[in-house]
Amino acid sequence: MSLSLTGAGSTDDLYLGTGEGGRFTLVVFYRGLHCPVCRRQLKELDERLAELRAVGVGRVVAVSMESEEQSEQVVARWGLSSLPVAWGLTEQQAREWGLFISTAIKEGEPSVFSEPGMFILDSDGTVYWSNVASMPFGRPPLDDIIAGIVYANDHDYPARGSA
Repeated sequence: MSLSLTGAGSTDDLYLGTGEGGRFTLVVFYRGLHCPVCRRQLKELDERLAELRAVGVGRVVAVSMESEEQSEQVVARWGLSSLPVAWGLTEQQAREWGLFISTAIKEGEPSVFSEPGMFILDSDGTVYWSNVASMPFGRPPLDDIIAGIVYANDHDYPARGSA
């Protein structure tokens, strides 16, 4: 996944899934500017990046199917100061990640967008943990994710399951 970041650069510059800066990478797919649940989630991530780094998450990125302009509005309106925000995910890429795809049902929604998903990549780029949703609600709390990472590190817990 090579996408542009708001401001400058690309996801390539983040070295996603390489273990750089910590064992894990957290990739958070969000619905878009129209979603108040996404706003809360991304704001919390932005505010808690240091906690994530302290438990071994070296890279975090938020990703959407929105345009550069919409993503810049996300950063500005939601007050994101440190969280990298990538834009321009295609529907095909979203489907390759196993994300659900929705079409607009009310004014203000994009005609097509991905539903939320979270992926933790291990240092070799493989999926260590994932969670996808077909609706905007039901996202795992960040405290639970942090606790899981701490447990995994403390107990040398391997990735489980296969698709």
